[in-house]
Amino acid sequence: MHSVLVQLGKRVRALREQRGISQEALADLAEIHRNYISQIEGGKRNLSFFNVVKIARALKVSPSKLIELIR
Repeated sequence: MHSVLVQLGKRVRALREQRGISQEALADLAEIHRNYISQIEGGKRNLSFFNVVKIARALKVSPSKLIELIR
């Protein structure tokens, strides 16, 4: 696992939990499969920019907010 992917996964999980929604709900909102969300949060998926945008919109944040803490 690459540390950037792990960081992004942690960020997605934190924002999702702050909003009180499940992985399944996030997947529905983002129109992405729930297993894919799980893999993202586990740092096992390298997202395309398109999917970053879809997840950010589902979480009601900008794409830059989603990735702002990643170094």
